[in-house]
Amino acid sequence: MLGLLLSLGALTGLAANTIGVNWWLDLIQLHAAVALAILLLAPWKYVVIRRGLRRPRRGRPMKALSLSLLGFVLITIGSGLLHSTGRVEFVGPLTLMQIHVGAAVGALLALTAHFVGHAVRPRSADVDRRALLRLTVLAAGAAVTTAAWDSWGATRRRFTGSVPKPALEVTSWFDDGVQRVDPAQWTLRVGKTKYDLAAVRALQHERFTATLDCTSGWYSTQQWDGIRLSSLLSHAGVALTGSRSVEISSTTGYARWFGLDTLDDVWLATAVGGAPLTYGHGFPARIVAPGRRGFWWVKWVASIEPAARPPWAQSPYPLG
Repeated sequence: MLGLLLSLGALTGLAANTIGVNWWLDLIQLHAAVALAILLLAPWKYVVIRRGLRRPRRGRPMKALSLSLLGFVLITIGSGLLHSTGRVEFVGPLTLMQIHVGAAVGALLALTAHFVGHAVRPRSADVDRRALLRLTVLAAGAAVTTAAWDSWGATRRRFTGSVPKPALEVTSWFDDGVQRVDPAQWTLRVGKTKYDLAAVRALQHERFTATLDCTSGWYSTQQWDGIRLSSLLSHAGVALTGSRSVEISSTTGYARWFGLDTLDDVWLATAVGGAPLTYGHGFPARIVAPGRRGFWWVKWVASIEPAARPPWAQSPYPLG
C-alpha cells in the first residue's frame, strides 16, 4: 500500500509541476490527498517498522534502509504541507520545493532498494473484500483531511500547487546565472535579420496580462509589453516553409523549441509592469509563453531561428 501511494504521489507531483494549463483532474489536490493518506497510514506503518527493527535476523543495512525511507517520506510530506501554507519559502539556502523534490527522489530510491532487498509476494488477501474496504476508508479519510487542510491550513494555490506572489522573483534554470547584458552591444538575430535594442523597442508592441508559474513553487500575474513571435518573424521576413518549430536561444545557450501553431500565443517581451525588464528578469528581452511553466520563458534572448526539429523532440524538462 505504501509503495503504491508513494508511486502515485510521485506521478501526480511530477505532472502538476510540469503542466501549464488546468486539467479536468485537479492533480495538486490528488497529490495532497495521497500525502495525507500516507500520514493516515503512519500509525500502522510505525508498528510494522518497530516490529521489523526488533527482529535480530534482519540485518542492519535493511533496518537503516527502513529508517531512511521513513525519514525521506516524513520530510517530503512535511515540506510539501509547509509550502502549501505560503508562509515559509526557504530553509537555509534551499527552497522548500527543492527540499520536497529532493526528499521525494530519496524516498523513491529507498523504496526501490527496499523492494529489491525485501521482496514480498502478492497474496490473495491483498485484493479481498476486507482490503478493498480498508482502501475505501483510507480514501475517504484522505479526502476529508485534504478538504480540512485546504480550509484551515493551506493558502490559495494554483492548480500546479504554486503559491501567489505580488511581484516576480528572480529565478533561473539550474546553473543559468543572471546575465548583465550590455544594451549597446546586444543584438537579436531573427533568422538572417539582426536587430539592436532600439530596433526591437521600435516594433509595434502589445500590452497583455500573463501569469508566470515557476516550478520553484510560486506564480505571479503581471502586465507585459511585447511583440508576438508570429509578427516578429513576419517582420524579419523569415520563411517557415519546411520548418517544424522555432528555436529560442538565450545568451547562456539555454534553448526551447516552440511549435509553429503556437507562435501567435508567444511573445518576445521587453517590459513588465510598465517598466523595462531588469537583468534578473531577462533584460533586454525575454519570452512570455502563457499556459507554459516558467522554464519555457527563455530569458536574455539572443536568437530566434526556424528549425527542422519537431517541438516534441525535446525533454519535458530542459537538461541544460
